Amino acid sequence: MRCHQVDYQIIGHDIQMVEIELDPNETVIAEAGAMTYLEQDIDFEAKMGDGSGGVIDKLFGIGKRMLTGESVFLTHFTNEGKQKRRVAFSAPFPGSVIPLNLAELGEEVICQRTAFLAAAFGTQVDIAFNKRLGSGFFGGEGFILQRLRGDGMAFIHAGGTVIRKELRNETLRLDTGCLVAFSGDIDYNIGMSGGLKSMLFGGEGLFLATLKGTGSVWIQSMPFSRLAERVLSHYHPAGQNEG
Repeated sequence: MRCHQVDYQIIGHDIQMVEIELDPNETVIAEAGAMTYLEQDIDFEAKMGDGSGGVIDKLFGIGKRMLTGESVFLTHFTNEGKQKRRVAFSAPFPGSVIPLNLAELGEEVICQRTAFLAAAFGTQVDIAFNKRLGSGFFGGEGFILQRLRGDGMAFIHAGGTVIRKELRNETLRLDTGCLVAFSGDIDYNIGMSGGLKSMLFGGEGLFLATLKGTGSVWIQSMPFSRLAERVLSHYHPAGQNEG
């Protein structure tokens, strides 16, 4: 299934959104709650799955999302009018929108489960299980990943500053929360960060993601989990310090 060829514009700097232009009868799919605004003639409907593949593929994909606790519904936005219309999406916390041309990335990118924003209709949005389930269960954020497949545009979100690193038959290790996405031909695993002393007192977390091969890796400087931890560490309920 060929993806719809949508046009887009990234709006903003530190807190970005993506505005997608739809021709008549074009559709974009998005995670529930990501839409910011939409112009007239664009209708939307929550549907089970991304609309790609046959019946068996759809049921299998829905089953995997249910197994991991993910929502089985995606919202489909379609231009029902006779001229171009726009719909915009943003994430629930500050950061950058990363446009991915899947056709230029081997038609497959794997991303954090919370990173996906939207994609052209025809894109397959699936759960990617870690090949080493043992390390995945203990790796926290690194276990449940999403696989995006297709030949069109997809859009993901990351917190803080985002960098793209190109691996050339190399190995890269990083905090599991800082990993946003990587091209599908890169091998990945999650392992212990080091010795017992380093894990307990080093402050770098218990697990690191290891990426090997040739391809692209997107890294965020401020994952939402780290931001939430910092905010909570400075939170004092009213009256706690009184008296």
